Parts: sequence; structure tokens; C-alpha cells
Amino acid sequence: MEPAVSELFGGIPGRGAGAGPIAAAGGSGGGGSSARGPGRLSSSAAPRNPSSRGRGSVRLSSSGRGPSSGSGSSALGPPQKNKSAAAAAAVAAKSGHKKSKGRPRGRNNPPFLPPEAEEGNIEYKLKLVNPSQYRFEHLVTQMKWRLQEGRGEAVYQIGVEDNGLLVGLSEEELRASLKTLRRMAEKVGADITILRERNVEYDLDSPRRIAEVLIRKVPDDQQFLDLRVAVLGNVDSGKSTLLGVLTQGELDNGRGRARLNLFRHLHEIQSGRTSSISFEILGFNSKGEVVNYSDSRTAEVICESASKMITFIDLAGHHKYLKTTIFGLTSYCPDFAMLVVSANTGIAGTTREHLGLAMALKVPFYIVISKADLCTKATIDRTVKQLEMVLKQPGCNKVPLLVASSDDAVMAAQQFAQSPSITPIFTLSSVSGVNLDLLKVFLNVLPPLTNSKEQEELMQQLTEFQVDEIYSVPDVGTVVGGTLYSGICREGEQLVVGPTDNGKFLPLKVCSIQRNRSACRVLRAGQAATLALGNFDRALLRKGMVMVSLEMHPTVSSLFESEIVLLFHAKTFRKGFQVTVHVGNVRQTAIVELIHGKEELRTGEKAVVRFRFIKHPEYLKVGAKLLFREGVTKGIGHVTKVICDLKC
Repeated sequence: MEPAVSELFGGIPGRGAGAGPIAAAGGSGGGGSSARGPGRLSSSAAPRNPSSRGRGSVRLSSSGRGPSSGSGSSALGPPQKNKSAAAAAAVAAKSGHKKSKGRPRGRNNPPFLPPEAEEGNIEYKLKLVNPSQYRFEHLVTQMKWRLQEGRGEAVYQIGVEDNGLLVGLSEEELRASLKTLRRMAEKVGADITILRERNVEYDLDSPRRIAEVLIRKVPDDQQFLDLRVAVLGNVDSGKSTLLGVLTQGELDNGRGRARLNLFRHLHEIQSGRTSSISFEILGFNSKGEVVNYSDSRTAEVICESASKMITFIDLAGHHKYLKTTIFGLTSYCPDFAMLVVSANTGIAGTTREHLGLAMALKVPFYIVISKADLCTKATIDRTVKQLEMVLKQPGCNKVPLLVASSDDAVMAAQQFAQSPSITPIFTLSSVSGVNLDLLKVFLNVLPPLTNSKEQEELMQQLTEFQVDEIYSVPDVGTVVGGTLYSGICREGEQLVVGPTDNGKFLPLKVCSIQRNRSACRVLRAGQAATLALGNFDRALLRKGMVMVSLEMHPTVSSLFESEIVLLFHAKTFRKGFQVTVHVGNVRQTAIVELIHGKEELRTGEKAVVRFRFIKHPEYLKVGAKLLFREGVTKGIGHVTKVICDLKC
């Protein structure tokens, strides 16, 4: 962590937007990036050496000729098992998109992908022409494994050998292979969508083609695949309007009509500013078609029709509501974040701070430049360059990818989920609708971050549900909303909730469960839902509580230690200082009781600090991410020790 981090969080006076380094807070170690512009995503060939898998930066040419690999590196960023293979596959599938004038590819220089990995959801197949029955059954079993690895999604590269060589197929062989792939998908109850078909260009008399195919099957124990996306950005950048257009299916009129259905309070409608956390859903069916309120009247219909669901968490942009935004990021555990930047204002207000929060909490983010209809191309280019400058600063080390076509969107989605240094950038308008379809393609292809093995491990643990919202519903009683952190929760299950002000846990019963406003009998780890608790007294509940299994015997404490980095503080941080601490869904004021080995801290310094909650004990776990703030003072870290006061 470097002192330069401070510029995202209140900054060093006198620096212009985009100048100076930014946070290393949770930044990826993706290596230095090119000094060139973000450029258009490449249609040039993939790396030719499958063994070149060193950690390096992605260099993108501003001329649109494509990525050039850095010294000793793949042109696709840091490889991570099958992750680099997927990113390479995305670029290689684009090879042949444009013919290279005057530079024919020689026979001795064919395009390569990294070799196929045994793990992950990406499968290479040279051809699938008339397989025997035994071979067909083996292929079906293999497809089931890839779908399981991708939690319901798999990508097949047809015309590619297992060692990564892009051989390609004739038109007849490709059609026969795709026909076999459809039979395989029907056998396992999945649907296929052809993402791209491209020519392979290297001195062959007959044209050869490869195809990239998305296989999707909702797991038997789930209603749909679910991804959560937090929406960040400065006030008036067009966040709520963009969500309204995506989820309602109607363009905005330029005066904010599309966002009206998202607001929860009268003062939000009157001011046009979001002050609370709201949720909106966008569905995709098994063929990749959008399912939203334009053709579905209710959320229940969307849930029934969709095989993949994107849940947008609309957060506040105004600095006055920063604590609400931080709570949304720490409590709701988003898979990704969407940073919305207005094309006409660029990086302004809380944009820099929201970017820093996403990095500090290690939430992968992509950027949407909105209001393109209001600006000239020169203004948009200036905003893109401004973002590029910030993303490439030391400590951030992001590589911007400007998405300009459907192929770019597919490639960006695969690279984004697999390489921590990639940051896709979209330029669109909620009024004219330009490039909105590219964002939808991106969201449709975007894979989940966790694999099936990690999901199963979480489900085998004891039940732990984090309480984020509390409601009183007529004829239903007390209802709590939140996220199931681990285990499985069923209707009728007996749990305990706490801690109360005196550190105790109270027994209760889960009467019913709803996800995305539709009934659900079983809730699994990582899923967000609302639970009806019947006549349980609402006054006994508060945000920050947890509902856990009776067997867990949870420990609570007012005293804990954390290893922190002070991101910004005007003077010195010392014993007795009070800050607001965010740990998951916990948000409470704490006092600094001890700084190990030091008398005081200054901006950019690290230390192990002992905190004490001033009001009541909380349920904490070692390793949990921590973020604290007080005015312009901000810092991040993780819990290293919980000094138990009470035990349930």
C-alpha cells in the first residue's frame, strides 16, 4: 500500500482529476500497462506461443490493430489455470476478423491458444463429426463436468486442438460439429448460443473456421443463475436512469422518466437523487434473449422465464449518503460493480472515491460512460482518456478495454471475469439507446466468479444469514432481508438471531422465503432473499445482526484487533480516535484503544489496531474485510483477532 492511495479518498490538494497515483487498496497485481490509449479490442491473432504464460501487461494499440504482448508475457494478462485460456480463447476467436494486408501468416506460424485446462468451464474440440454412441456418451459426461465447473455455463471452442492450436474446420465439418453439440446439449437439458464464428487465416487454400459456443443449463437445485452488480458513480451521472432503461425496456425521455420506478421515497422523486438502496432485476433466457418488464408484468414472470438473473444494487451517488453506499458494498456482497461516469462531466465528485471503495473491497468493476447523446465525440474521447489515466496509475494497474462491437463485448466479459487487471469501458446513451445492446451482450456472457466446488464448500457449513433490512408487512408480520453467507436455509427452520444489546441470541422460526419477489423453499449460500419471521417482535431486530444455526454457538465481542492501512487522514491517527467501522453488514462507531508498536499513524502507514465498539457487541469473524471512516479519514484492513466478551 502506498501513500499515493490517498488521492482516491479525499486526495492531495492541487492535483487535477486523473493526475497522480491512486489506490493500491486491494488493487490487482496485473503489472504495468501500456501508455497507449485503451483502443478498440483486437481482431488480430492470438499469442503464437502457447507456453508464453508469464505475468505481464496487456498492451492495446490505439490504432485498433490489437493487443501486443509485453516482454515474456501472454497478450492476455495474468494466467490463472483455465482463466488465461478463456481470455486467450476470446481473442483468438476474433482472429481472422480482418485480413492482414501485405502480411500473410506463414504455414510455420499458426495461431495458438494456451493449452486446454482440465479445470474450469472452457472446452476445446477439434471436430464433433458423427461420433460413435460410446464417444457421444463420453462427450455428454464431459459437458456435464464443464457445466458444473461453470455453475451452469460452459464455453466450447470448436475447431481448436487440446494443445491450443487453432486448426479450424471446413464449413461442412463445422455445421456437423455444431449439430452434434446441439444433440449433446439436448441430452443434458441445456441450450446453446453461438457467440461467434471466425475465419482462421494462415496460408491455406480453403477457408477454415472456428466457432465459440455458450452452453447454459440452470443447475437442478436452482431456479436460475444469479449475479449481483453494485451500481456506483457520482450524483447525476445517470445510474438510476440506466437501470430503468435496462429493466423496463423503454428508453428515457431525457428528463428522467425511466428512473421513476426505481425510487423508493417521495424526496427521491422530487430531487432526482437516490438516497437509499434499491434492487432491480434483468433476466436472460437460455437463448441469451433479454427478459424484463417490457414483456413481463411481474417479477415472478421474469424469474420463471429467465435462466440467468442480473440483480442490480442501485447505490447513492451523493457524498451525503456515502455511508449507505459503503453499507451496500460491504453487506450485499456484490459479484461485480458498474461504475457510471457522465460523458459531459468526466471524473467528478464521488467518482474517484467510489472507484477506490471498489478496489479496497476487491470488487471487480467495469465502467459505463453515460449521456453520450449530449456530447461531441471529442468530449467523449476526453472522458475516456481521463479514465484511462486514472486506471493506469501505479497501485491500480488496470488495463482499459474499450468495447465497440458485439465481439468486443463477448471477449471483454470473458477476460473481465478471469483477469483482475482488465477493465471494460462502454460508451452509451439511455436516451438514444446507442450501444445499450453491447452492455446486454456483456451481461449475458459474464460468468460467475466462484466455481461449483467453492459453492459446495460454503453450503456444507452451518447456516449464517446476515440481516440487512427489516420490514413489517401486513398479514405477514416481521420480514428481514439479507444474504445467506453460508449453509442452507429452509422454510420452517429453527435459528437464533443476535447479538442483542446485551450480547444474547434469541430463537426464531423461518416461516417463508422469497427471492426476487417470488416464493422459494430453499435458500443456498451466496443467495440474497427475504425471510418472513411471523410474529417475532421487530423491535428486537436491527441491521447488522446475524441468524445462525443452533449448533454454531456464536461468539460476540465489543473488542477486536485489525491490521489496517490508513488511506487518508489530515493529521495523525492515534489512541482515542473514533471512527465508523464497516465489517460486512456491521456498521457501528468504534474507538481506537491501542496501536501496536506505534504512538500514531499517518497517511499510507500500516499497523495492527485494537478497536472497541462503543454501543453494543457484534458478531465478527477473523479475516473479515474492514473499512472505517470519519469525515475525510478513511482506512481499510481485515480483522486479525476477536477478543471474546460473551458467548451464546
